[in-house]
Amino acid sequence: MTVRTPLASKPKRPFFLRRGPMENVATALIGLGFLMLFQPFLLVFYTWSLVTLLAGTVLFIIVSKFPE
Repeated sequence: MTVRTPLASKPKRPFFLRRGPMENVATALIGLGFLMLFQPFLLVFYTWSLVTLLAGTVLFIIVSKFPE
């Protein structure tokens, strides 16, 4: 008689270390940067748009190296 034990499931990683959700966050940051760049109403949004775009791009590059 063989006894089967259930396989140990991998513990889930925290949200900020998972590839899928963080790629979505990075993509949202990039989109927000474009919206800030092309809006004609507030100068402060235009001022921070490049920083937002670059932060989203760098985050996407880093997160794309995470394992699936």
